Amino acid sequence: MSKLFSPLNLGNVTLPNRITVAPMCQYSAIDGSMTDWHIMHLGNMALSGASMLVIEAAGVVPEGRITPQCVGLYSDANEEALARVMKFVRSVSPIVTGIQLAHAGRKASSHRPWNGRGPLKPNEGAWQCDAPSAVQLAAEWPTPHALTHEEMARAKQAWVAATQRAARVGLDFIEVHSTHGYLFSEFLSPLSNKRTDEYGGSLQNRMRWPLEVFRAMRDVWPADKFMGAKISGSDFAEGGWTPDDAVVYAGELKKAGAAFVTVSGGGVVLDAKVPIGPGYQVPFAQRVKQETGITTGAVGLITDPHQAEEILSSGKADFISLARALLFNPRWGQHAAVTLGVDGDSMPYAPQYDRGSPKLWPPGKTLGILSA
Repeated sequence: MSKLFSPLNLGNVTLPNRITVAPMCQYSAIDGSMTDWHIMHLGNMALSGASMLVIEAAGVVPEGRITPQCVGLYSDANEEALARVMKFVRSVSPIVTGIQLAHAGRKASSHRPWNGRGPLKPNEGAWQCDAPSAVQLAAEWPTPHALTHEEMARAKQAWVAATQRAARVGLDFIEVHSTHGYLFSEFLSPLSNKRTDEYGGSLQNRMRWPLEVFRAMRDVWPADKFMGAKISGSDFAEGGWTPDDAVVYAGELKKAGAAFVTVSGGGVVLDAKVPIGPGYQVPFAQRVKQETGITTGAVGLITDPHQAEEILSSGKADFISLARALLFNPRWGQHAAVTLGVDGDSMPYAPQYDRGSPKLWPPGKTLGILSA
């Protein structure tokens, strides 16, 4: 039996396998609204063989987008565009689908990756960024505005409103973005949070606002649907967020009603020393899973089916979250089933693609194609 292709319970949903699609920013929206590109991209990911799909980070306010081309969920037009995309996804696949809700904080108002990634200039449509403290991301970045209590209250309501929009669209779950140096991550990390009020200083204080917002979202999200969060395992920088902090935060999220966490990391500072390599984030997921018992997803250059199988079968995580591997090979799930010798009936194909199923290939020929 393959652990990768075994079922997993999340909330009241049973996933048929443990392959999930990570949220991948496409930088292809117009005023926060999804376009035809998102229909193509998410339709493609829905046919990947994965059991769960997380739609890319959606800003809960316009100024919470990373770039002007990022998705948002703050307007009726955004909601209608998302509903249009979801109608198509539902028509081609039964994949369990949710959205990552986010606020980019001091990393907002920036260029798309293929346009340089740096901050927008005033003549390029730059806007004022918000953060827990008026601390620059780096020397070439503008100083963000430190949120007041009143502004934090309004921001919390924006998260709640986006949650209600997601519910109206009929999404299956929500993932709250708490890593990669965006707003919640900035509150959590001592490198970016220099507040002296009840939202700064100790770990309990730094967690306070993200947890308040999560609970407010959970209160308006349908009781029969699940929520989770993407969290940091480390800032990869001296004096920053640590794996010990990740365990505490995951435990508090679990108490607040989170059904899962996916453990990633980095992004709070640009000079972090990240030891990138196959599975480099997996040890963080392993600690969180073992010490909190919450259902935990692993990320970080997981590309090979045998690698994914080992992570799960050894108990390091409960599911894997793929991004770049699926961009390179949108049929990763079907190919993984062949590689691991899983019965073809365990990995159903869209009927239009069923002739590509390995059961219809001559013996040995499919593996030859995959290894070419």
